[in-house]
Amino acid sequence: MMITDEDCLAETLAFNKEFEAAAATRPAREGAPDATVLAALRRNRLGGDTPPVRLPQGQDRVISGGVKVRAFVPDRVDGVYLHIHGGGWAFGSADGQDERLWRLAEQARLAVISVEYRLAPEHPFPAGPDDCEAAARWLVERAAAEFGTQRLLIGGESAGAHLSVMTLLRLRDRHGITSAFRAAHLLFGPYDLSMTPSQRSFGSRRLLSNTEALRRTYELFTPGMGAEQRRSPEVSPLFADLTGLPSARIVVGAEDPLLDDSLFLAGRWQAAGSPVQLSVVAGAMHGFTLFPLTVTERELQREQDFLSVAGR
Repeated sequence: MMITDEDCLAETLAFNKEFEAAAATRPAREGAPDATVLAALRRNRLGGDTPPVRLPQGQDRVISGGVKVRAFVPDRVDGVYLHIHGGGWAFGSADGQDERLWRLAEQARLAVISVEYRLAPEHPFPAGPDDCEAAARWLVERAAAEFGTQRLLIGGESAGAHLSVMTLLRLRDRHGITSAFRAAHLLFGPYDLSMTPSQRSFGSRRLLSNTEALRRTYELFTPGMGAEQRRSPEVSPLFADLTGLPSARIVVGAEDPLLDDSLFLAGRWQAAGSPVQLSVVAGAMHGFTLFPLTVTERELQREQDFLSVAGR
């Protein structure tokens, strides 16, 4: 395990404090949101009334099975990165990070394919995992013809990191595909939906995520399931057999309720025989890469560096 960015700790903690203070001025939300509240929350996650920047370099496509993706293809392509966005399985979109994904595509020389998977609660488990599995299978079958390479990578942030691991497990268990994707990049994901100790003990701190927010998210994604059902390897990859998975880089902030998820997953990943890099960002909250921080720029550069060389 590597603790990073301790030299930025004062800046990072000061931002956390400002974030909590701003959150304290807003009324706390209780229970699962109704349709009106959910629509407002989705707008807010995309910057309020201002839509995210949609770059002309992004191409919206519909691939096999009717799954929508957004593709960023630079002039030179040395690999393909299947990106799965975060947002608690209920928020976010493939066009929500165009600037970041195009920058990654150009600088790492990757065709970046971001999945527009179906969102809960309208489309609860297993709809989202099904869409990500379909996109991954399409790349396994079509990457060479479409992009001129069979070097495939996968990853995402938060719920997208969870879906990335689930996709690798589904490819292995359902289709016998174990070596097509050569590396995984996993940012602050939830890997135990029955809740790890750090999730349960984080409490009510008004950072981007906390104990109650995670509970509500799991209820939206897996309605009607109890903790024991959420421990199924088909839902929580921390309980799965992880043999045969590719090398991985796993990143989490030290002030993230999902800290244990990354620590435990990294241990099990390594025990299963695959190389893993684990990075804990000093003082960082969940979702820290969304914010204009020094650690964000550093982390995006480390992500690019990893994906540039992984699986070669």
